[in-house]
Amino acid sequence: MSDLAPAPTPTAVTHPPVATVTDLEIRVPDGSVVLPATTARIHAGQVTVLMGASGSGKTTLLRALIGHIPAGATVTGTLDVLGRTPHRLPTEELRTLRRTAVAYVGQDPGSALNPRMTARRLVAELATDPSEEAVLGLLAECRLPMDTGIAGRRPTALSGGQQRRVALARALARAPEILLLDEPTAGLDTTVRDEIAHLLRHLAASRNLAVVIATHDPHLVQTCADRTIRLTADTPPVPRARATEHATTVTGADGHPDAAGLTAHVADAFFPGGRRQRHVLCDVDFSAAPGAATAIIGPSGSGKTTLLRVLAGLHPTHTGHLALDGHPLAARVQRRTREQQRRIQLVPQNPLAALNPRHTIGQQLTRPLRLHADLAKSIRPERVAELLVQVDLSADYADRCPAELSGGQRQRVSIARALAAGPDILLCDEVTSALDADTAADIMELLTHLRTEHQMTLIVVSHEHHLVGRYTDTVHLLEDGRITETGATAALLARFGGKAPDRVHTHE
Repeated sequence: MSDLAPAPTPTAVTHPPVATVTDLEIRVPDGSVVLPATTARIHAGQVTVLMGASGSGKTTLLRALIGHIPAGATVTGTLDVLGRTPHRLPTEELRTLRRTAVAYVGQDPGSALNPRMTARRLVAELATDPSEEAVLGLLAECRLPMDTGIAGRRPTALSGGQQRRVALARALARAPEILLLDEPTAGLDTTVRDEIAHLLRHLAASRNLAVVIATHDPHLVQTCADRTIRLTADTPPVPRARATEHATTVTGADGHPDAAGLTAHVADAFFPGGRRQRHVLCDVDFSAAPGAATAIIGPSGSGKTTLLRVLAGLHPTHTGHLALDGHPLAARVQRRTREQQRRIQLVPQNPLAALNPRHTIGQQLTRPLRLHADLAKSIRPERVAELLVQVDLSADYADRCPAELSGGQRQRVSIARALAAGPDILLCDEVTSALDADTAADIMELLTHLRTEHQMTLIVVSHEHHLVGRYTDTVHLLEDGRITETGATAALLARFGGKAPDRVHTHE
């Protein structure tokens, strides 16, 4: 079901809707409802927001508007987009619709950016006006810091927030009539969130553009929404006992506290670029004790994700040294021992980037079991089922593909995939940023429970300071590539009134 409610002061509507959804319901082959019966009217010049818990069908509705329906799905009800039914169009007509009239920016926009192309070329590639002036104007309109040379950087040298804004500029370059955005403010600090919210409001008004946003961010709704569509999932989430205790120390065989753990001194982390290396981290000292819950916070672009990737062995272009339990840890994950690889696992911000769209969930959970777990082949399906239940998903999710899951469900699968290796250290990059408040709390409760049960070290990058305050013991504040504050979570956040300062920088 859906509840269509106007904002207090919606933009006046004088023209027919550009898209109409009437009792649209989508079921996948196993009978599960991925979009409950939904009715909506989408108008030019308005910002329409889709809200609802993870699994309620927000992303499915966005994708239906561009004709992307799950394989084998049953569709009932009607869908009209600019006078067409997208999923019934011939391939060439659908391609033209997507290229010229309806632009879509997904939850993981970075994965759609060619890593070999600069931001300038990525926008020019699709632009109706590919001139240098027009392209740079689009990048500036999307609030990118043009005085930093960002137009000449490739996606791997951009922060997650910067990738989102390049993807937005790329979508606008087509001069579309409808702009679809899935969680456009996920993983951004409050300053950049506000900028994006005001930008979307401006784009709708100045371009007479129909903007449709799927989000869990109530501030975004309050700031820019004309109308809100609330979707409700047909099936409730799997219940789970909540963890209430936090592990804080680990003792050695002699009963004394063990000083082992993960430590790093990053003298300099950079993105290679010939003579113009871009430096991201400088003189960073980081440590996390066994069983600890540690947060890394700071403005968008301050280097948080890069620090996690250094710890995971995925950003080898740095100077300094890493150690695990006092033993040297190679900068490149391929040069670490199999045991070191098993012990440190990363859960990325965008699970789609880590999950193969062509493989079932069961196949993807089986791979780390094959690499790191001493299990007979016949026992692996049983362990896959256990992992799914452990992250509050039923065992039958093993037969599904990532496209059949909601953002929250994919995040749980991504966590299960990391847990399959039996890690001692779990690195979590903005794992709650694209989730509604209840699901985000559930994910953090789940991680806390797993940490307590397995004496696991948890290292969390997050802009959600209320979650940081509730679920972590220690905080590192990262600003402009340097750790400027470290301390007990409650004390450090209290100094800033419950949150760290948000300022926009250009690194990550």
